[in-house]
Amino acid sequence: MPTRILPAVGDADAVRSITTLLSQLPDAEPVAPVTDSTQLIDTLAHLAAESVDELPEVVVVHERIGPVPALELIREVALRFPAVGVILVTSDASPGLFQAAMDYGARGLVALPLSYEELAVRVQAVAQWSAGVRRHLGGALEVFTGVGGTVVTVSGAKGGVGTTLVAVQLALAAQASGRSTALLDMDLQTGDLASYLDVQFRRSVADLATISDISPRVLADAVFRHDSGLALLLAPGEGERGEEVTDRAARQIVGALRSRYEVVVVDCGAQLSGAGAAVVEMADTALLVTTPDVVAVRGAKRAVRMWDRLQIRKAEETTVVVNRHTRGTEIQPPLIQKITGTALTATAVPAAYKELQGAVDAGRLHELDAKSTVKQALWTLAGELGLVNAPAPDRRAGRASFRKRKEGGG
Repeated sequence: MPTRILPAVGDADAVRSITTLLSQLPDAEPVAPVTDSTQLIDTLAHLAAESVDELPEVVVVHERIGPVPALELIREVALRFPAVGVILVTSDASPGLFQAAMDYGARGLVALPLSYEELAVRVQAVAQWSAGVRRHLGGALEVFTGVGGTVVTVSGAKGGVGTTLVAVQLALAAQASGRSTALLDMDLQTGDLASYLDVQFRRSVADLATISDISPRVLADAVFRHDSGLALLLAPGEGERGEEVTDRAARQIVGALRSRYEVVVVDCGAQLSGAGAAVVEMADTALLVTTPDVVAVRGAKRAVRMWDRLQIRKAEETTVVVNRHTRGTEIQPPLIQKITGTALTATAVPAAYKELQGAVDAGRLHELDAKSTVKQALWTLAGELGLVNAPAPDRRAGRASFRKRKEGGG
């Protein structure tokens, strides 16, 4: 059976040289190359959704792939598609990089300039490893391999716009619909999800920052299981410990959560750290919360421009949520969309602080009244974002209707 090989190469010249060599390998079946990290993950996810057997045995990652760095990309592939073997192609064949690549989940390393013999040996070894893993896991492979959970980041245009409220309610809506959901506090210096959800905790995201391999058991030890069913991974109680969470650690932590939960909601706060930027970059959906006032909208515009300059997120890839909306305010959502150049959610969250005050003061945001217009709007927003499962049809009502028609001769 031919070995399917997927090259992930951002450099045009490198694409030609690598695909030419791969096509010459015995029993090799190179597939169309992908040119960036996002395209690679999307391609693998699409193939896995069709069938696990559709996944390539080998992925070849070039050192200059982007925007996610090569080693971080290898880590994500290894976490989400564990039966796919990854080979790193690099000009640095030092023992240090080799060890780092292995630590991140690579199955091999090939030095530049490429040698046919070295590439052939490495591809064959990795393909055999991949085939062995698939035989060993057999029918259980589908349990461990999948498209991964959906990651949604919630950032604030400035402090006090309701970022945590939005993050909490989106996560609660997803959990209530039957989807396993994690809520991560990446507002590392000032995050206070614990106070809003009335929990006492010992472990935090900082405790995972120095762990190179986050196993399910290690992750479970750090996560707090809330009464609502949410899995909480909280910001450190001591703000200075937030500096321990690097962008590399953040990617690894979110990757571990994504591999275990269907939905991961991340509260990034209003001050974007390097770790927060890394998470926004890898998110499936990046929300930016603003209120309809001049100061907040200017803050939203600054944030969008900064993300674009730093190549974290393009404006059109960012979605603005308008909180505390009223029909009488001069600044309406379409104007905010025009000013920021972003996408805009169809759902705006109404200004109704009196509904929130009791739950906020009690630190019981998860007990917000179901009749609250704020809660209803945010749960509608969760549906708009695809975070909730569609309700199952009421089969009892269907059977009752059938009996009624039968008894009536209809």
